[in-house]
Amino acid sequence: MKVMVRAVQLMLLSTPFLAAMEPISMGIAFGVATALTGLFTSFPRLYCKFQECCEDEWVKLNLTGLKMDLDNKLFGQHIAKQVVVKAVNGFFTNPNPKKPLALSLHGWTGTGKNLISKIIAENIYTNGLQSAYVHQFISTLHFPHPEYLSQYKEQLQKWIRGNVSMCDRSMFIFDEMDKMQAGLIDAIKPYLEYYDNIDGVVYRKAIFIFLSNAGGEKITEIALDFWHRGSNREEIQLKDLDSKLSIGVFNNKNSGFWHTSLIDRNVIDYFVPFLPLEYKHVKLCVKEELVARGYEADEEIITSVADEMTYFPENEKLYSDKGCKTVATKVDFYL
Repeated sequence: MKVMVRAVQLMLLSTPFLAAMEPISMGIAFGVATALTGLFTSFPRLYCKFQECCEDEWVKLNLTGLKMDLDNKLFGQHIAKQVVVKAVNGFFTNPNPKKPLALSLHGWTGTGKNLISKIIAENIYTNGLQSAYVHQFISTLHFPHPEYLSQYKEQLQKWIRGNVSMCDRSMFIFDEMDKMQAGLIDAIKPYLEYYDNIDGVVYRKAIFIFLSNAGGEKITEIALDFWHRGSNREEIQLKDLDSKLSIGVFNNKNSGFWHTSLIDRNVIDYFVPFLPLEYKHVKLCVKEELVARGYEADEEIITSVADEMTYFPENEKLYSDKGCKTVATKVDFYL
């Protein structure tokens, strides 16, 4: 609370009105600021009108916004949309969840894993990914050295414990799980289990999202098999991929999930597959990029960008090998 008080004081003293005062008046200004912060701390709801808090004003699921953003911004991922909406909504409408929500997102690069994480954050936290309660870890940035594995485990546990203590609705996003050192992620297993609390800290309302390219080959294999059989892409269901995906990731030595207890103990709620994107989906990504920048959806630019992408397998040329990852850069060229 002292930190809160000091923050408000600094905020008030940095306003144009107070900053313009003569030095002799600053003592009075500081007294006013102190009095106001005393008011805020006496009435925390008032404080939360001005500063991000772990309260409904700042942390609350916007289900309508979540559905709308998924429909308008995420393309070719009908399974991911269905799973995320049901999982997140079910988790937030349960006043007493038995465990944290744990989602593991899998698929090739550029298929929408980072995008869907951003959409989830923006429809729960007013400040989106910039919220003090959203924490992102990138394996190659935050855990780069194998020789420091023990230290990383300890630091990770302390970080999660400290942040959940501040806000039980904290979100943790782990990117590049396929590049994470094997065994590191096991350090957080206790926080994903069915415990009422651990050392007085309740983790059951936290959200953990794992992003990985691992499993991309298996997902593509199944999608391609459906295509060869003449089945519609939308006929692929979670049950066609779920068990194969979890087993494949568990046995993948190039994955941070290799033989992890998170999978062995079934603490991950959903393995969410992201299908490889087709030409028509790339065109939708280009269109969305143009509209997001305030331009008209120019069909010539859309087609040109989509045509510049490379596709696989060699014979079918069906799927974009980079998904929509380089779309924004290619749009820059045409604009």
